[in-house]
Amino acid sequence: MFDRLRDDVRTALAKDPAATSATEVVLTYPGLHAVWLYRLAHALWVRDHRLGARLLSHLGRLLTGVEIHPGATVGDRLFVDHGMGTVVGETADVGDDVLMYHGVTLGGASMRREKRHPTLEDGVTVGADATIIGPVTVGENATVGAGAVVVDDVPPGTTVVGNPARPVSEADGDIEESAAADRGPSPGDD
Repeated sequence: MFDRLRDDVRTALAKDPAATSATEVVLTYPGLHAVWLYRLAHALWVRDHRLGARLLSHLGRLLTGVEIHPGATVGDRLFVDHGMGTVVGETADVGDDVLMYHGVTLGGASMRREKRHPTLEDGVTVGADATIIGPVTVGENATVGAGAVVVDDVPPGTTVVGNPARPVSEADGDIEESAAADRGPSPGDD
């Protein structure tokens, strides 16, 4: 257990250039506190102490501004930077070494009792205020840009941006075509 706690602190120090010491991270990082409270709530959840798990989860949200449902599955070394407004739904699966910024939503797209939240594979980075909806998969080492809205699977190693989210190369092409249209015809185009 203590190895895991130390691992979480090392992860915060490695992923946040503003972190100056382990003591600072332990005392002042709400994303870290949210993950620790989630782990306690999840332990209750899997032992069928659902009300206690939900109450602890609610307390975690109140104290940190981060809501991680105790039924979600979260891997090792999740780092939620700043955290405020982050929501991780009940059937979400979050892999190892994932970095999420504030305002991220891993939301559901169904009212049925089924897999309805996203899966983030190992090494994923999710930018501030990104929304990932439904049982989609964000592949290993992929990046979701700030403010993106993801409704389809993201291949491993891909960066997506926009609403709806598209791979950067496609988004760049659309931006270039849109900018060209805004400029009007080029000199010599008749």
